[in-house]
Amino acid sequence: MKRYNNLYCILLLIAGLTAISAAAQTTSPFTAAPDTGLISDSLIVASIPRQSPDSLAHYLETAARNNPGVRAYFLAYKASLEKMPQAGAYPDPELEIGFFLQPMEILDGRQIADFTLMQMFPWFGTRKAARTEAGHMANMAFEQFRETRDNLYLQVYTQWFLLCSLQQQLNNSRENRDYLKQLETLALRKFSASPAGNTGSGGRTQATPVTSPVTTGTSSMGASGNMGSMNSMGSSMGGSATRSSTSGSSMSSMGSGAGMQSMSGSSGMSDVLRIQLEIAELENSIESILSRINAETAAFNALLNRPSGSKVHLPDSITPIPFSLDVALTAEQISLNNPMLAMIDEEGAAYRAKAEMDKKMSYPMLGIGIQYSVIGKRMDMGHAGLPVTEMNGMDMIMPMVSISLPLYRSKYKAQQRESSIRWQASRQQYADTQNALQTELYRTRHSLDDASRKITLYEKQSQLAQTTYHLLVQEFVSGKSDLTDVIQVQRQLLDYRLKKAEAVAEYNTMVASIQKLVSFNASHDNVLRMIK
Repeated sequence: MKRYNNLYCILLLIAGLTAISAAAQTTSPFTAAPDTGLISDSLIVASIPRQSPDSLAHYLETAARNNPGVRAYFLAYKASLEKMPQAGAYPDPELEIGFFLQPMEILDGRQIADFTLMQMFPWFGTRKAARTEAGHMANMAFEQFRETRDNLYLQVYTQWFLLCSLQQQLNNSRENRDYLKQLETLALRKFSASPAGNTGSGGRTQATPVTSPVTTGTSSMGASGNMGSMNSMGSSMGGSATRSSTSGSSMSSMGSGAGMQSMSGSSGMSDVLRIQLEIAELENSIESILSRINAETAAFNALLNRPSGSKVHLPDSITPIPFSLDVALTAEQISLNNPMLAMIDEEGAAYRAKAEMDKKMSYPMLGIGIQYSVIGKRMDMGHAGLPVTEMNGMDMIMPMVSISLPLYRSKYKAQQRESSIRWQASRQQYADTQNALQTELYRTRHSLDDASRKITLYEKQSQLAQTTYHLLVQEFVSGKSDLTDVIQVQRQLLDYRLKKAEAVAEYNTMVASIQKLVSFNASHDNVLRMIK
């Protein structure tokens, strides 16, 4: 009965050590990555307010939820959180059981079996340093997820602004096509109203009868008939020559007038044909824009992980986002919020924690255990001349303490040097990344200012071209202007409008790029308020 009580105590001791190890593994100062407190899918779409299904905010939320690349990094972050319980765990306790094939005779009995239970404990602070390192590595994975999500947001913004620009170009092209059709109607009316446009059967121009002065001169010469005197004859011949010259001038004038009428008719018809050529070219441009919109829509849907043929609702026009840039404040916000800098910073903190852990691991490990020996009673009961004591057949319980001896110090020192060097490398990488982000900020500001100037320029040029176009159309109708001037200004008007749409898309993309440098997580709501 006493032996069973001892076995029961051993089992309770084993259960107690196991419970202590389990509690130590689940107790950790890092229950989640700092700054988050979230381990659910809602983290993916943080800071995105609910909007209507055809808004940009809805598309951003859809992209954040469905994009495979973002979800892959989010799952990697969740997996890294599971590293923390592993890092803070005690070594598993060791249980050794040994049986003698033939009981070993000892002084007060026969030794039948041995049970040994041992639990090793790392040096004080080792587990805490390991959990700290794992926590910083989880934070690093979270910042990498944020960077991937911000890149996706920027791609969605860029693709959205491109689609809006193409939609604006499509509307401008269709509007200019309507202008050309109106101009074609005016040219047809002008051609129909011209004298050359009044054609008879067979399409030939009907000539207006003209009385020639030559007939009158000839009749006068025939009626005089007085050739008696040479002087009167010479005088008559001189008058006839003079009248013939006048008649030639009249014929020349008549021929010139008829030629001008014929040229006016051909010119009017050529104007109509030239306008039709411009309309055909514009129709081809419209088809090209529609084809590109379909291609870019497929790319946009790919970012959202939707079927390529899904409908994307676009606004009819694109306008610049109201935005004011404070470079100094933005640079400060980049240093505080940029996920790349935060990721490198967490990496450096992880190396520092690892250096501390390596230092602690170079110290001895302590072990506490117990050994239980099953002892049977001696069979000779003192016949062999050995005295029999009251401990005959009593089981033995022996507490034990062990300690590891880290004699090979070179590997521990090398580990500490490695962690220190890697921490220094992370500091250099942090400075290099910060400089690169500052450079990108100034380049983006230049592109932003350049796009803003282009918008102002193209807006002014569009207004001037619009006014000039209307004036030239009126002059063309009244015959004071040539069709070439009208078409040239119409082309300029379309070109200015297309360039303005591209400049607005570039400007809005630069605004989104600056927001991405700061991180959309910090200013995403402000961007969405401005983009409706």
